[in-house]
Amino acid sequence: MAKLTGAQIAQEGPAGWAYLLGSLHTRLHTGTFAAGLALVDAIGAVAEEMDHHPDLDLRYTHVDVRLSSHDAGGVTERDLRLARAVTTLAADAGVRLDPASVSVLELGLDTPARDTVRPFWAAVLAVPADDRGELQDPAGALPGVWFQPSGDEEPRQRWHFDVWVEPAQVQPRIDAALAAGGRLVHTDGASRFWVLADPEGNHACLCTWQGRD
Repeated sequence: MAKLTGAQIAQEGPAGWAYLLGSLHTRLHTGTFAAGLALVDAIGAVAEEMDHHPDLDLRYTHVDVRLSSHDAGGVTERDLRLARAVTTLAADAGVRLDPASVSVLELGLDTPARDTVRPFWAAVLAVPADDRGELQDPAGALPGVWFQPSGDEEPRQRWHFDVWVEPAQVQPRIDAALAAGGRLVHTDGASRFWVLADPEGNHACLCTWQGRD
């Protein structure tokens, strides 16, 4: 099944879902653990019928849902079908979908010696490098780590955060970061990413699916 583009997902996908780093995400505000467990059970039954299974994270007052098709390396029509089914189950249970509160964190290491340092970080995190040279936890518990070529002049940036959000969340987060004493470093990559810095100069990028297909 063909992988969908971000534009196709934005046009065809159900409301209440965020497309972040190759997957569909939402948060279901269940209110209680029992309600969350019941909704997880209902989602599991539908997933079995479709033979397509989501990643579910059950917490005391919410359930996070992540959908992707591993065989296609992204989101396909089967994910949209399951997202619609989950949306219906949530509505039947009186549960609200909240795509604004979900995000995906990656760690980027800016380094002139990525081939030298990559094995160290793979060993410390006990995560193998994939075919792109990135470290991706197979269990999905740790953020991904990627290595960006840089110069070696000092002082220089080293670690930075890449925070993947729904496009509508970019400006509110920029506004909040500026109000907290940060600064907008540059917008050369907009609408793909925006670079911010904290008061000490540590960088973070707000990233979206836009402009990447």
